[in-house]
Amino acid sequence: MQQWIRDYLAAQKAALDSIPVEAVAELIETFRRALDADRQIFVFGNGGSAANASHFVTDLGKGASDKIGRRFRCLSLNNNMSWMTALGNDYAYEDIFSRQLMNYGKAGDLVLVMSVSGSSPNIVRGVEWARKNGLRTIALVGGKRGKLAELADVVIVINSPHYGRVEDAHMAICHLLCYAFMENPQPGQGAPPADPRVAGP
Repeated sequence: MQQWIRDYLAAQKAALDSIPVEAVAELIETFRRALDADRQIFVFGNGGSAANASHFVTDLGKGASDKIGRRFRCLSLNNNMSWMTALGNDYAYEDIFSRQLMNYGKAGDLVLVMSVSGSSPNIVRGVEWARKNGLRTIALVGGKRGKLAELADVVIVINSPHYGRVEDAHMAICHLLCYAFMENPQPGQGAPPADPRVAGP
């Protein structure tokens, strides 16, 4: 068992090491521009990625926003269970995210999704709707890449097919996005909010 633990941790380190530093730095800048332009940020996923979406929005909406003294307008589309079940029951489970975006999303807003497989139908449909309606899309996926790797504007791949390791690495990226503002608050203070008519990144 001890060797299994060592092997697991070694594989987890390899997954973390596959996080592309330059791409995450660009994401931090994308989030800063969304903050400056007062864009809405939507996050969603399935299973463990749904929990990561809720966790990320908590850290961004509270921790990062408190630290910089400006508010990220962020929302996890996983958190309204009655709405999600109504959409799944009355339409299709594949529609549970896209139909929430129909109520909220506007051109220039930001969508970040997490999917180990990269091919979850409800996430793919949400990203398709977002792209058709002028939202910026970011996908964090695993080694299989899937449909999202071809569809999203920005794709970050964790080089592993293992669900636990990929989800842990995705959460590490989410923490990097939040702590970039919490531990370096100056970038988040930036310029005054931009003209909301101007598209974001």
